[in-house]
Amino acid sequence: MKNLSIIGAGAAGTMVANHLRRELSADWILTVIDPAPEHLYQPGLLFLPFGARDEAKIRRRRGRTLGRGVQWIQRPVQLVDPDKRKVMLEGAESVSYDLLVIASGSHVRPEETPGLMGSEWRRSIHDFYTLEGALKLREALTEFRGGRIVLNVAEMPIKCPVAPMEWLFLADAFFRKRGIRDRVELIYVTPLDGAFTKPVCNVRLSHMLKQKGIHLETEFGLAEVDPDGQKLVSYDERHVQYDLLVSIPVHKGAEFIGASGLGNDMNFIPTDKHTLRVKGQDHIFALGDATDLPSSKAGSVAHFQSGVLTRNIMRAIRGQSLLMDFDGHANCFIETGFGKALLIDFNYDVQPLPGKFPVPGFGPFTLLGESRVNHLGKLAFRWLYWNFLMPARQLPISDQMSMAGKQVVTEEEMMKAAV
Repeated sequence: MKNLSIIGAGAAGTMVANHLRRELSADWILTVIDPAPEHLYQPGLLFLPFGARDEAKIRRRRGRTLGRGVQWIQRPVQLVDPDKRKVMLEGAESVSYDLLVIASGSHVRPEETPGLMGSEWRRSIHDFYTLEGALKLREALTEFRGGRIVLNVAEMPIKCPVAPMEWLFLADAFFRKRGIRDRVELIYVTPLDGAFTKPVCNVRLSHMLKQKGIHLETEFGLAEVDPDGQKLVSYDERHVQYDLLVSIPVHKGAEFIGASGLGNDMNFIPTDKHTLRVKGQDHIFALGDATDLPSSKAGSVAHFQSGVLTRNIMRAIRGQSLLMDFDGHANCFIETGFGKALLIDFNYDVQPLPGKFPVPGFGPFTLLGESRVNHLGKLAFRWLYWNFLMPARQLPISDQMSMAGKQVVTEEEMMKAAV
């Protein structure tokens, strides 16, 4: 018997496991290693601070998400030994593998920023990238009567790069509905030089921030948080005051990646951007947030990667050359408040553009344009996640991005349209 092991049973690991269980022959044992008893639908965390009380629907027992034929080992990983092809588990036990997939995700590390986890953590300083953080922030926003709310991205990369702006757009709507928006100042503090990394989309989102009265503070390299003085301090000694801080903490890969010598200084794994094979390792592949790829750390990316990776693993088993099929494809709904949303669809080489998706000229979704249908698509995505993406069922959307339905525009043209 041969062994294919997958470390991590989040979105990426679960999808590729459920793909592979249908493809592998009977002489392969398929094992997933993950200590967490539950699977968390992370996009659902965004809505909890604003009054949503459906947290039970964004959690599911791990055993329900992994299909038949997948063995689950509920133990933490301490180390990977590529030379011996072993995964060392907590307690000195090990799992041997012939092929290994690392899908261990990225993890928030608030302790990396001085002052962030002091006495004000989860009091005047909050996060929403964890379930506990989102629930505590819900309490804080319910009690908030006015003042300055600062949302700060400590460092890039982060999971779902558009989530900070979604949070601010929803906060704007939340306080307007409560009738106290005039008493709330919203500030977005980012290390980037704009609202978003892609020029055309940056123009669109920057204009929306301005329209909604949300101040944008760019190129802010966070050095520390002063919880007593209630201020952020940058490396170039700029200060930003806050009454309530919403932090997107530093993200890093799993600790075992660094301990195994497989990662960079942030514990993300150097991975071939097209084949998803780990660089320098013939028997290890990686996908999802665990990689160092220049693509978004988002569930849609993991979905598109999972199909490519499955095909390449089967080719590796057959001794065939790997396909250079992953093009960085990502698409994301961006909540903009009041029951509307944007949609963006892009890859390594093509930035988000206006148009219709997935059917050219029809949609029903609008690219880079607000619509009610986009918002309904965002809400429906949770059902799609549990019933199609996690079971790895086929969807009528290609792994690779299509230009069909997209309108090529320049940054200058987008600026004129936004005026």
